[in-house]
Amino acid sequence: MKNKNQQIPVIIAHRGASGYRPEHTLAGYQLAIELGADYIEPDLVISKDGVLIARHENEISQTTDIAEHPEFAHLKTTKIIDGETITGWFTEDLTLAEIKTLTVRERIPEIRPQNTAYHGCLTIPTLEEIIKLATKYQVGIYPETKHPSYFQSISLPLELPLLKALSGIKVPIFIQSFEVTNLQELSQQTDLPLIQLINNVGKPYDFVVSGNLATYEDIITPIGLKKVAEYAQGIGVNKNLIVPRNENNQILPPTPLIKNAHAENLLVHAWTFRNENDFLPVDFYNYPEGEYELFFELGIDGVFSDFTDTAVMVKNK
Repeated sequence: MKNKNQQIPVIIAHRGASGYRPEHTLAGYQLAIELGADYIEPDLVISKDGVLIARHENEISQTTDIAEHPEFAHLKTTKIIDGETITGWFTEDLTLAEIKTLTVRERIPEIRPQNTAYHGCLTIPTLEEIIKLATKYQVGIYPETKHPSYFQSISLPLELPLLKALSGIKVPIFIQSFEVTNLQELSQQTDLPLIQLINNVGKPYDFVVSGNLATYEDIITPIGLKKVAEYAQGIGVNKNLIVPRNENNQILPPTPLIKNAHAENLLVHAWTFRNENDFLPVDFYNYPEGEYELFFELGIDGVFSDFTDTAVMVKNK
């Protein structure tokens, strides 16, 4: 399977064991650990009183029961987040105590109806609770700062409380972000390894704010990767940047991205691996293991997976 000199890839539990439990819950992280994850991945936003919590977005109507709480009806509002107009309820408008009265919902119930069994049971965890869990089981933590420019603009920056929370933690850590400026600043403030996230469309939002014309496409060029290596230890990329797909959802020959990143001593972690045909290329319908096999063969250093057990099984073949 793997080249002789290749490192064994790490398995990153994407928002927890999201194929089996609603994402970003202690139950999901716990299950991922039991299934053999090397890292658990909390996306971080912040409460009104400055507490870091795990949600994929700061707008939480899709992943909690907040719409059913009349006491919070007055907080429904419309905001512009990273250039997008969004209506709903936002974590920065609620205290942690208020957030803890909510329960979590499955984000994609039409694809994962089994996870709706946990509606009404699970709450939003704090980063502190996630660190406690990871420390107990000695697994890595892989936090992502979500919308850092936005949170900076409302005087609720994520970076300082994150570094404070991670200080002295004795488990492996990566810090990731889709933005560039906050990672460059973090590189001056911490020795923890940093991962530049890269999508297959668009550009970092801090580039939009600053008027920088560069896109994610520019970042993955050899020159762009050389710049990334000045402040980060790796890249976390949309897997289509490594194995593209055509208009019929069939895979195309792999790109040289892994090779080019490794030439700059950058780790390459790819996202997101999911078992459902809704997310797979047609080449791997009903056989998600094949996608992992392909990426492991290409020399990937880590994968973000919703199905930790599948990823671990293929890695251990």
